[in-house]
Amino acid sequence: MSSSPRRFLPVVWSLLLLLVATSALANGRYLVKFKKFEGSAEAVRAQGGTPIYEFSNLSTVAAYLPEQAIQGLRNNPNVEFIEEDPKRELFAQTTPYGIPMVQADQVSFNSGNAASCKVCIIDSGYFMSHEDLQDSNVTWDTDSGSGDPLVDGCGHGTHVAGTIAALNNTLGVIGVVPNGGIQLHIIKVFGNDCAWAYSSDLINALNKCRNAGAKVVSMSLGGTFSSTTEKNAFDQAWSAGVLSIAAAGNGGNNKKSYPASYTSVVSVAAVDSNKTVATFSQFNNEVDIAAPGVSVLSTVPWKSSTVTSASGTYNGSDIDGSARIDATGTLVDGGLCGSAGSWSGKVVLCERGTYSFADKVNNVKTGGGVAAVIYNNVSGGFAGTLNGTSTIPAISISQEDGLVVKNDVNFSATVSNTTGSGSGYEAWDGTSMATPHVSGVASLVWSNFPTKSNADIRNALEATAQDLGAAGRDDYYGWGLVQARAAYDLLAGSSTGDTTAPTTSITSPAAGATVSGTVLVTASASDNVGVTKVEFYLDGVLQASDTSSPYEWSWDTTTATNASHSLSSKAYDAAGNVGSSASVSVTVSNSTSGSITLTATGYKVKGVQKADLTWTGATTTNVDVYRNGALIITTANDGFHTDNINKKGGGSYTYKVCNAGSTTCSSEVTVSF
Repeated sequence: MSSSPRRFLPVVWSLLLLLVATSALANGRYLVKFKKFEGSAEAVRAQGGTPIYEFSNLSTVAAYLPEQAIQGLRNNPNVEFIEEDPKRELFAQTTPYGIPMVQADQVSFNSGNAASCKVCIIDSGYFMSHEDLQDSNVTWDTDSGSGDPLVDGCGHGTHVAGTIAALNNTLGVIGVVPNGGIQLHIIKVFGNDCAWAYSSDLINALNKCRNAGAKVVSMSLGGTFSSTTEKNAFDQAWSAGVLSIAAAGNGGNNKKSYPASYTSVVSVAAVDSNKTVATFSQFNNEVDIAAPGVSVLSTVPWKSSTVTSASGTYNGSDIDGSARIDATGTLVDGGLCGSAGSWSGKVVLCERGTYSFADKVNNVKTGGGVAAVIYNNVSGGFAGTLNGTSTIPAISISQEDGLVVKNDVNFSATVSNTTGSGSGYEAWDGTSMATPHVSGVASLVWSNFPTKSNADIRNALEATAQDLGAAGRDDYYGWGLVQARAAYDLLAGSSTGDTTAPTTSITSPAAGATVSGTVLVTASASDNVGVTKVEFYLDGVLQASDTSSPYEWSWDTTTATNASHSLSSKAYDAAGNVGSSASVSVTVSNSTSGSITLTATGYKVKGVQKADLTWTGATTTNVDVYRNGALIITTANDGFHTDNINKKGGGSYTYKVCNAGSTTCSSEVTVSF
């Protein structure tokens, strides 16, 4: 269950209804990639579209487009492709965690190198007034389009920030880097209602992180659909030395979430306090590493729900739907609260289990109780919902606190469940909660080795992760549980011990080879202290890694957009040294030109240009028709199509016909006027 989004559900629906009523959202949001960027926004406007962002580095415009604009832009020979702007949503549930599990308490942050390992948090904002969060070494962007970044009505971003950097000040919790020396940059892409953002919002935020000098980008967010434009943006960030880290997703299935599943991004799974993968954590071949994501106690920008008894005050969470009021009475032990007792004027302590939260709270109310306190039946805290409402307050607390409070029966107790901004703490679940552990550890380790690259840090984290699940890398835990001290020791060894870099080279395909289909790329590697892994790069962008010989990567060349490509590899040894290979140039040829035969005839009607296309040999129900390299229509495979060029004068046009969605195409045919 989601903690903060649940609080704002009526607001979310109101906002969505308002947005749906606008013509822009009704038109749909897209990413338009141009071959030449100059004049691209004007081209979008000319077709009736509304530009949102202009990404010159990606030659792409994010825009709202009506249907006719999409068709018009597809006819523009300067348009390379058009894709939907996928939504990006927050990944969070509810629950606490432990800094020692990731060894953060065994490594000191080097504040003198803070600028070289700045963390950019892309989320819902940062409540700087929280008693447990730093107000120095924090910068932010104010034009991210989602409101004031220092206002976090959603609470998600503040919770993430607390895991990274909650202060060691005797209050609340501590983060991975608790000394206040870490540099944070805040980008707010989610509003106070926790509603979704778009892929282009994320690209815009990533660019702002880079402009701010961030080396680590922490993203507790994601979505189901990939985006070529977004992938290109993260590939560029990786090539520029940025380490991007994102949540693997909370679907509990083997589907991929993005941006986590781009190869240039570290995908983070969630484990519980027993180092067992969380049931909600998504698993697939892009998962890189794991971190605590169940029962993670961190900072929130509102008052904590608490129970105060004879032994002290204990933080908890509001059970959604209960009354947001305070209540005081004599504490009694209601057991499982499976039926109403004689509890008039009492605060009733209930153990979780057997009965629903709604039944327990209703039984307390029926028995005359003024408040219900439900403690967990397993270690840690939890969040719950009544799936309705109650006139009495009800909160959840951890099993550990519940057993202590249980000793205070027959003494007075007060349940505080009122709302309002403040310095609160809640335990949440989610790969959202695991991600900031890895982001914090990356910055913590990097602060001690500022000359290391993003690839060095990533390799150290993955090479030293505590292996969990199946031996070696697996789809549930990736390389295992992130370990700060072990990564530090590996990098320290590379600085003071062995300095001989491993040797590596691409052995297949050979330089100058022409390849097609799925190609097995292989590399050789050797080193005096042993190779730990070999990474494969396509055109300088990391594609895959292999930890045992033979070192291999299966390359699907059908996705290649150009004919010429370079392949290279990097080998890492046990001391953290890195050896790079020279690149091998190959040519991709996936076209089977000639299997489809095309004839094109150009003519004019009242001076207006047209072209009749006839073909044979296509094997799909529909075919794709291209003019000057741009897709102009997908039409029935009936062997004939007239292209109404609708221009006068002279000129030449080159056509080809392909099986729909395929690279099986005719030879190109040119008509001239």
